[in-house]
Amino acid sequence: MEQTAEGFAATMTPNLGAAVLAALGDCLSDVRVFRDEVTLITTRERIVEVLTYLRDAQEFNMLIDETCVDYLPKEPRFGIIYQLYSISRNIRVRVKVMLSESNRSIATATGVYCAANWLEREMYDLFGINFEGHPDLRRIMMPAGWEGHPLLKESAVKVEEVAFSFNRERVEANKPRAQE
Repeated sequence: MEQTAEGFAATMTPNLGAAVLAALGDCLSDVRVFRDEVTLITTRERIVEVLTYLRDAQEFNMLIDETCVDYLPKEPRFGIIYQLYSISRNIRVRVKVMLSESNRSIATATGVYCAANWLEREMYDLFGINFEGHPDLRRIMMPAGWEGHPLLKESAVKVEEVAFSFNRERVEANKPRAQE
């Protein structure tokens, strides 16, 4: 019976978590497998080592995405997520690093994956994450004189009351409006 690419990836994924944990045990704080997706949790000090191992020993030769999540009000506040893909094995892995509000810096991944260059510049611009050793860390989306980082959750989300027939007038009267 011939196995499909999806079937091959599904059987390889749980084994991947075990293989990486065996090789990098002290580098990883957790390995999570959910719905055949492996997430490796590591520390900021070991991220380059983990990414290099995945590229060289496990053939994850493509950085698909590198992004940030702001978990305000939780601490550690920021999650840096690396999405990697192995072309030869047709599987994906996610690597996650948590950063605190007080120390928003992490080593750059540009030495491991060239594609990290602009992705890290985007996170620097929009979240204020500092990538140590980055070759050209400057704003990429916002104007040079812009102050702040637009994707930070600096203020709480305001919940608006739902308007029904019995309270519509009060809800409409309390909505903020632009000044004319």
